[in-house]
Amino acid sequence: TGGHTTEILRLLSCLSESYSPRHYVLADSDKMSEAKIRSFEQKRAETFSKSQFSLDRIPRSREVRQSWISSVVTTLYSILYSLPLTYKRKPDLILCNGPGTCIPVCLSAFLLGLLRIKRTIIVYVESICRVETLSLSGKILYYFSDYFIVQWPELKKKYPKSVYLGRIV
Repeated sequence: TGGHTTEILRLLSCLSESYSPRHYVLADSDKMSEAKIRSFEQKRAETFSKSQFSLDRIPRSREVRQSWISSVVTTLYSILYSLPLTYKRKPDLILCNGPGTCIPVCLSAFLLGLLRIKRTIIVYVESICRVETLSLSGKILYYFSDYFIVQWPELKKKYPKSVYLGRIV
């Protein structure tokens, strides 16, 4: 909530008008990010008049300081909730940067690809604050993403599949 949203909006600000419509997925308990997204999209509409977006909410997969065992259950619940949403939206591309909410959405999209329903490109951008180790989301999505972008050379050395582009947010 907040930091990841700021980073993803910085990334989105560089994208052309062809990346539309955009579908944002938020944790159901995240109140701060919705206001940031609406403000961003309002400003974007001043430049791109045909800009379209939607907001969808899913159950939070893991709360801060939640036990690992109970987070497995809540993440599975969130994945089950994400499957119909991902099926309905059938995204061409998922761009995500680390909040736990991205795990159920990415795994749902990956599953739709395995079932040959819809192939989605998953691009994961590790947060700028992750200098030496990956976040938990990064550790999981390193194996499922099509493109895994890191912002520090130390991470590129540890994770050879990653792409180092320097600081991008």
